[in-house]
Amino acid sequence: MRVLITGASRGIGAALRHQMMARGDEVIGTARDPGPGAGLRQADMADAAQVARLADGIEALDLLVCNAGIFPDRGHRLEDGYPPEVWAEAFAVNVTGVYLTIRALLPALRAAKGRVAIISSQMASDTKAPGGSYIYRASKAAVLNLGRNIAADLKDEGLAVGIYHPGWVRTDMGGGGAALSPDEAARGLIARFDALTPETTGRFLTWDGREHPF
Repeated sequence: MRVLITGASRGIGAALRHQMMARGDEVIGTARDPGPGAGLRQADMADAAQVARLADGIEALDLLVCNAGIFPDRGHRLEDGYPPEVWAEAFAVNVTGVYLTIRALLPALRAAKGRVAIISSQMASDTKAPGGSYIYRASKAAVLNLGRNIAADLKDEGLAVGIYHPGWVRTDMGGGGAALSPDEAARGLIARFDALTPETTGRFLTWDGREHPF
């Protein structure tokens, strides 16, 4: 199976890449700044031209995993934080970047009757609203909505789109006190990707397969 994973240099993305390669998948990983010898393609999700070039040389793609994302909310307060430029950057990466990635690779996905996996978050859900983290919550809610609508548009072509909460994971974003290791989250997510079909398209699931409320 040929797979492309965005944001594959660390955390969940790196764990997904390593586990899928270990089982024999051909995996193309991307990173904003991959560094020499990393074996990753450069793709800043906020750079439309770089995202468009991801399709170069890929004629057929079985699975696209839109994992890259940023969490810019730390240190901001309602009273004087969250400036417009921070909102713009987060939406460019977390939402527009996902759309542009899917658009760029759609011909390759169509050629393989492939699948799309979008990593959102439980923070996208309006049932999880304890306050704070306004930008991240809003961007993940937007990408959840994007994924469900793209799923509706592609279903008749036999292309499936799944949206996932990866769990609370011990990464730079999740922090050291999180419940799951990246490897645990990746194992659960890969099982979800493998089970994704046009009949289950558009669902919002947790890493361990539970339906998540919208």
